[in-house]
Amino acid sequence: MDFFVGMLTHDEVHLEAHEQYQKQSYRNRCYVLTANKIDCLTVPVAGATNHQPIREVRIDNGTPWQQRHWRCLESAYRKAPFFEYYAPQLEAVYRREWEFLFDVSWEMLTICRQMLGIKTPLLLTEWYQKNPPDGTFDARSRMNAKNPPDKPLFYHPEPYMQNFGPHFAPNLSIVDLLFCAGPDALDVLRKSRQ
Repeated sequence: MDFFVGMLTHDEVHLEAHEQYQKQSYRNRCYVLTANKIDCLTVPVAGATNHQPIREVRIDNGTPWQQRHWRCLESAYRKAPFFEYYAPQLEAVYRREWEFLFDVSWEMLTICRQMLGIKTPLLLTEWYQKNPPDGTFDARSRMNAKNPPDKPLFYHPEPYMQNFGPHFAPNLSIVDLLFCAGPDALDVLRKSRQ
């Protein structure tokens, strides 16, 4: 959710489209709350290295990752108040064949922004700049899956009712917020700004 709160914090967001792929990052994973634990959903990549441009990273479709992801989401959220409302659009993404990681990530990001009603312009970079222009807030290396979950960059958790247990699990995938809070999701994000 940190990324989505970040979009609400700035007038315009540039998504890095020409960086080199970074293993064990949010570029191919997200976290969801299941009945027993927080589960990591990972899109498997085919032989990607840290020196490969992000837009050239291919998905390893030799594993049934789409089925695993969708089954996990159904199991975790089918009883959530807004699952039936948002599920069809997300399920359609999982039913398509994807070749490149960047394309499926961009599609999911686009759909989730639409569902939330986020209007902040989101632009793709045209080339890689190691040092962005003065006055630009560079969050590329600061928003990292390796960082502790209690150290987000923009997100200050505003608890909402989740599906499992009395303890709130912060900074999960945005689908957790959508399925659980529905039309109130954008307000929860706004209240979550630091």
